[in-house]
Amino acid sequence: MLKKLKPKSEFSRNVLTLMTGTTIAQAIPIAISPIITRIYTPEDFGVFALYMSVASILSVVATGRYELAIMLPKKDEDAINIVALSIIISFLVSFIAFLVVFFFNDSITKLLGNPEISSWLYFIPLSVLFTGVYQSFNYWSNRKKKYKRLATSRVVKSGTTATSNLAFGLNGFGSGGLIGSSLLGQVVATFILGRIALKEDSLFFSVIKKSKIFDLAKEYIKFPTWNLFSSFISTFRENFLILIFAKYFELSFLGFYFFSKRLLMIPSGLLINAFADVFFQKISKVEEYVEIYEVAYAYFIKLFYLLTVPFIVFVLLLNTFVPIVFGDKWADLSIYLIIISFPIYFNMLLGHFSKILLTTNKQEISFYFHFVKLILLGVILLYIILIKLSFLEALVIISIFEICFILLGILLIQKILKVKKYSYLLYGIVLLLIMVEIGIYNYII
Repeated sequence: MLKKLKPKSEFSRNVLTLMTGTTIAQAIPIAISPIITRIYTPEDFGVFALYMSVASILSVVATGRYELAIMLPKKDEDAINIVALSIIISFLVSFIAFLVVFFFNDSITKLLGNPEISSWLYFIPLSVLFTGVYQSFNYWSNRKKKYKRLATSRVVKSGTTATSNLAFGLNGFGSGGLIGSSLLGQVVATFILGRIALKEDSLFFSVIKKSKIFDLAKEYIKFPTWNLFSSFISTFRENFLILIFAKYFELSFLGFYFFSKRLLMIPSGLLINAFADVFFQKISKVEEYVEIYEVAYAYFIKLFYLLTVPFIVFVLLLNTFVPIVFGDKWADLSIYLIIISFPIYFNMLLGHFSKILLTTNKQEISFYFHFVKLILLGVILLYIILIKLSFLEALVIISIFEICFILLGILLIQKILKVKKYSYLLYGIVLLLIMVEIGIYNYII
């Protein structure tokens, strides 16, 4: 019976392996969330959100985005030299980040508008370093189809972070407990994944050469240029919201927003990461544009059937279960979850499409796309601040903006691949989501 249930294709087995490990990893923080909300306050999560935003923005440049190029060379010898290049850059970037924090701590603290973040800024270079090293080993393991290794590292990271969260929180560490737990989980996971890779793939690491590293750095120069700028703008845009929210709204609002997005990104990350990683590995071997799009669209349909009914049920039951699960002081969390869930749901359906730009070496298009998106988001935030909208009204407007740009991104990919199929289904989903968001907006005001 068990053999019949086992997926037959290699692609399905790889997705299942990653999803199993990632499911366990993501289930751990979900399981302890009702405890976490009774230990930490929304204000604690507000400070943690600010720290993670700065760390996330800097982590984008940690490897110069060369880790993405690890999947592309035909020879493993080239790929392992790119791994070395990525790790070297991670150490360099983290050292520069430390110097900046050391000499300009006061200025950065004033810019962020939160005195509590000052002492924690010194830990950001460590977050940047271990994120870069982890991503380098992550993509190497993905290239070698070592999905059990990846699953193990994710479980270790999640388990370490969750255990530390409880321990630090029960001892009254507040926001520092959340920050320290996140960093500790990253450090342990990086050591585990790196140790396994160095042990099992030692023969590959023996062919690393300085001359080869320089040659490959030049060959894949688009990654630290176009792709880096694009990814930096994209990550800055996502975290720019938190930086602005921290400056113009109360920390408790930011805490609700960050915690709700964190909860939603757990299940969405489970699917997006598992499908996108294996999807990237699959299409990196495909040369025909039409075939790439057909594979991407096929998985969109599968995800649509898989996610739509659970998503509807989730939204309908939120108001009832949030106060029971998370406690009375987090009762307002339900409205944040509802508003943010719509663009996240749409991104879950289409997130894997973003890998197409990497495979087709169109990083410059991604850069322009995210740059335009950042400018428009800045205009929207300026409008929100000038007319003094409430925090929840601002979230509704930004959610509608996110939905529209996800659709625009897919249409742009269609144009690049010279494929125009299936657009009407996407239009219909977007229209429905926007109508619901507008209904929520009217309910709020």
